[in-house]
Amino acid sequence: MSTLLNSLTTELRRGTLTLAVLSQLNTPQYGYSLVQRLEKSGISIDQSTLYPLLRRLEKQELVTSTWDTSESRPRKYYALSLYGEEIFNQLKQEWEKTSQELYILLKGEGEDGAD
Repeated sequence: MSTLLNSLTTELRRGTLTLAVLSQLNTPQYGYSLVQRLEKSGISIDQSTLYPLLRRLEKQELVTSTWDTSESRPRKYYALSLYGEEIFNQLKQEWEKTSQELYILLKGEGEDGAD
């Protein structure tokens, strides 16, 4: 794949990864379980991408985190905040609208016959 195509693909995926991560946080998840859930759906994400994204979402108050120290290995769990649920639902609606519009354009139905 060319450098330009790699760059454009990364740019295209960036926003969709945010939506994908938010979609999986209706129940608390720790980093590795989140990676597994996403990969099970065909979405690959590196931990070096995931953890900065989770920190950013937490800073934006879309996600909350708590530590579980009951096991031998402490784990940080992430979940949608109430505000995060609201934003996720709005983003989901926007995604559905945009993807429908793009589908029409890419299928060629948006052409009006004029050259």
